[in-house]
Amino acid sequence: MGVTEDMADDLAQDVIKYIDATGDEEIVSDVIKLLGATSQTAEEAFLTSLRVRRANMKARALLMERARKFQQANSPGAADQE
Repeated sequence: MGVTEDMADDLAQDVIKYIDATGDEEIVSDVIKLLGATSQTAEEAFLTSLRVRRANMKARALLMERARKFQQANSPGAADQE
């Protein structure tokens, strides 16, 4: 990645960590406003990174849930539980 994308991705990771710790989703809007006022390129790179990372997190959670259900359904004794 280029400098812009690297910096935007680092910021997106920090914002996600902050949201996870605080539950403060408003930080996204505040960061977007600041970046948009100073660099549209940085704003777009940040939004892209944030969206990609959040989508990836949701997809991984779905995959893990499906794997957990599969494992439970196919574990020894699963037929006895029905």
